[in-house]
Amino acid sequence: MSTVEELYRNYGILADATDNVGQYKEAYQAILDGVKSGAKEKRLAAQFIPKFFKHFPELADSAINAQLDLCEDEDLSIRRQAIKELPQFATGENLPRVADILTQLLQTDDSAEFNLVNNALVCIFKIDAKGTLGGLFTQIIQGEDIVRERAIKFLSTKLKVLPEEVMSKEVEEYIFVESKKVLDDVTGEEFVLFMKVLSSLKNLQTVSGRQQLVELVAEQADLEQVFNPADPDSVDRLLQCTRQAVPLFSKNVHSTRFVTYFCEQVLPNLSSLTSPVEGLDIQLEEYMPLPLEEAENGENASNEEPKLQFSYVECLLFGFHQLGKKLPDFLTAKLNADRLKDFKIRLQYFARGLQVYIRQLRLALQGKTGEALKTDENKIKVVALKITNNINVLIKDLFHNPPSYKSTVTLSWKPVQKVEGGQKRTAEENTSSPPKKQSPAQKRDTRQIYNPPSGKYSSNLGNFSYEQRGGFRGGRGRGWGGRGNRSRGRLY
Repeated sequence: MSTVEELYRNYGILADATDNVGQYKEAYQAILDGVKSGAKEKRLAAQFIPKFFKHFPELADSAINAQLDLCEDEDLSIRRQAIKELPQFATGENLPRVADILTQLLQTDDSAEFNLVNNALVCIFKIDAKGTLGGLFTQIIQGEDIVRERAIKFLSTKLKVLPEEVMSKEVEEYIFVESKKVLDDVTGEEFVLFMKVLSSLKNLQTVSGRQQLVELVAEQADLEQVFNPADPDSVDRLLQCTRQAVPLFSKNVHSTRFVTYFCEQVLPNLSSLTSPVEGLDIQLEEYMPLPLEEAENGENASNEEPKLQFSYVECLLFGFHQLGKKLPDFLTAKLNADRLKDFKIRLQYFARGLQVYIRQLRLALQGKTGEALKTDENKIKVVALKITNNINVLIKDLFHNPPSYKSTVTLSWKPVQKVEGGQKRTAEENTSSPPKKQSPAQKRDTRQIYNPPSGKYSSNLGNFSYEQRGGFRGGRGRGWGGRGNRSRGRLY
């Protein structure tokens, strides 16, 4: 044990020794012994130990262990001081160990301490990115759940803000290789975060890089296995993986494997599909109910009007409309006469409520321009109007006799395309007339990568007599992995 006076005296000896500091091993040992003393001595030791650490390689283990004792001290101020100084130990072969320790310290519940750990990790990242990643991935694979979770979030948020010189090609390749190991056992949420990490790597922005990511997602989606529509976990995995794969597809990165799997495995089992989200179905007829007087066997037999969820219907009706182009006889074949009758009743009933809502939205937005349209409430109404106009165009097409599949719409979740004169195409400009033919060059110029709808408008599209709400719900269980809890041990 050392007193405050002894710590200052030994500090003075080492500071005055300049180039000969390594000869005063006893003085440094006395400073290491300060971790066994009182609070004041520990705070001083937390500052003095790292300052002279590099001069005593034979005491490296003792010094690091002493600093770790301070990182686990009951006194918050001592812990913070010890953590703040940890990057000074990140030299040579000690760096991966320090990274490992800092990753374990991410489990702290103190916000200030947590920020210090994050800053320390970023600091040693700039010293040796690959060594730091080694410590992080060790804890992601072997650490307890809370450490794993926070380490993955650290990667997903911090890597993208690191300087280019830190994120070299070698470092990015290391991240890809290590991430593939982790993806052997992940939850759905972890998979999404890792795809966020990998998609941000410059090395994977090329065609070959995106192809690697698609193959990675396809492997995670388990496209070689028979699809089990009754297993929510299997459905969730496929949906999550598809969402991650879709933005990667392009002219040179094909979606063939996913489309084939959906056509062969998913669509034939659509009626028995179990949604991973409670109360959510992806069958169009579930969102286009029969009128109450038409309901049979108790369907919609309550006195309440059904809720019309417009953004679900926009997505599903558009999908049906696109598939109808490939199989136009689906509704018109003689065997499907009852199906067509049922479908048109549903379309007509839905269209009635749709027209009421469109009128209300137009009335609410009438005369509003500029800043007035930028309020959150009006932004939601503008998107809602676009959604409902799209549905209206598609319904008109399907009301033709026989049903038509010629109309085009700009989906509400896709970016607005500019047309000649710099003006933007609005939702009201969608028509049921066939689109003008484009040259191959024009098609290449206007083609955009599909971005699936998000949950931004899930519960704020407004109300009318049907109390409708639209949106794509977020949130899900952990699923996929089944990773067990791990008990917490001492930092090492």
